Amino acid sequence: MNEQTLSIGRSSDFPPRDQPAVSKQSAAPYSSRWSVVVSGVCAGILVAALGAVLWFSATLPKLQRFEEPDRALDLMVSRMLEAQDSLRRAPEWQQWLAGWTMGTDDEAREQAIQWYRELVETTDDPLSKLRLAILLGEFGQETAALAETKGWQNRGTSALLFGQLIEAAYSPQPLDRTQEAELQATLAEALPSGWFYDHLAARLARRAGDQDLLATVEGQRVFREDRVQQWIRPLLAVELMCLVIGSAMLLGVAGLRGQRIHLLRLHLPGVPPPWSGGTAAAVILRGGALGAITTAAILSTSSFQHASLRALAIPLANLPLLILAYVQLLRPAGLTFRNGFGLGIKRENFGRLICTILAVVAAGLWGEWVMGRAVEFLNLNNHWTEWFDQDLVWGAPPVVAVSVLEYVIFAPIFEELAFRGLLFAMLRRRLEFLPAALISTSLFALAHGYSLIGFLSVFWSGFLWAWIYERTGSLIPGMVAHAMNNLLVCLTVMALLR
Repeated sequence: MNEQTLSIGRSSDFPPRDQPAVSKQSAAPYSSRWSVVVSGVCAGILVAALGAVLWFSATLPKLQRFEEPDRALDLMVSRMLEAQDSLRRAPEWQQWLAGWTMGTDDEAREQAIQWYRELVETTDDPLSKLRLAILLGEFGQETAALAETKGWQNRGTSALLFGQLIEAAYSPQPLDRTQEAELQATLAEALPSGWFYDHLAARLARRAGDQDLLATVEGQRVFREDRVQQWIRPLLAVELMCLVIGSAMLLGVAGLRGQRIHLLRLHLPGVPPPWSGGTAAAVILRGGALGAITTAAILSTSSFQHASLRALAIPLANLPLLILAYVQLLRPAGLTFRNGFGLGIKRENFGRLICTILAVVAAGLWGEWVMGRAVEFLNLNNHWTEWFDQDLVWGAPPVVAVSVLEYVIFAPIFEELAFRGLLFAMLRRRLEFLPAALISTSLFALAHGYSLIGFLSVFWSGFLWAWIYERTGSLIPGMVAHAMNNLLVCLTVMALLR
């Protein structure tokens, strides 16, 4: 897409970027020397807040973010491998789409082993060592599994029994039915029902020729795998439908050139906005600093840990910014939130709105696929803790409801208002689309505190949402696409892990 397609700021519908629109306000606010000092202090607060997020993300060991990392990883790996195993009996379209979005079986195995090696090195948990040995043994690394048990002899009775389980399952020595019965009893006490128990119990039963027990274990395993598929299959079908329909819409959008690109326009004024860039910068610095202070206060207040009150955290943190934006930017320009950010779409534009949203969602999915292949080629891995949400997985129904409300409603609304409606729009007063989008989207991705892969994923989504705001003049497409993206993630986590 060329520069002519990306830049709409030259349209006669907007004032020049270096000349603020004439408003009811006679003098620019925040122009005094004292205001400059206040803006500098607020900038320092924001830089410190962002630095704290990055420092926390880079220095705090990820496994320490959970009270029970062994329990979390057991659930994570078990369900992931059950989903991969169940795909062997799934329709061909589902196998293709799952491999496209979730990765291959080999990737899942390598990740599971890597994650358990990290956990064992960090916690020295005997059950985690047992699970690591099972993973190695089940994935064709019997020698490595047996080697893991060599350091278990002096670690107590439990470790000794675990070593006997691994040796009986993966060594070439014969196993009789009496030994197998004793080992099965030990295994039943050591591991709960799940992927690790099923595979080790089946291995022992198969080696001892215990066909009755083998049939029972295999039946339990198939039942669990089918239950996972019952939740995952509808999500994959929805994702496939969005991809197919959205790709058709995306091709249509990509075919627009020159003046025809204005067919995407849903609202005016859009960007660049009809207010001073300097005033907008002061508003963002002050509102952002107050939001950072509010967030710190909320996190340090024990009462906000309650689910019903925690739902207010995002709105309260963004309230100062939105009040300042209305008072200093929107109202002087004769605008409201509705017409200032394109939050009201005319009925005759609903069809274009839906097509635009589907095109953006499809572009996001294709971008994720490209990044997935690049990550695979570069042998990079995203840490499992970055998408394991304890509230969605283990929380009571009210906690889950609050989490979904935060992720699917509050985050898309307030993040789009702040990062696209204000920050990106402010930068567009002076910059072309590309640098304005790169700067605002980089800050958006950094604020999430993810590692490199997570950063790139958030960056790509934010870039798309900035582009669609540029083209349509409305935050609605970005908000809805943002909400759909977060909803799919929430449903996937709950379907796989809850």
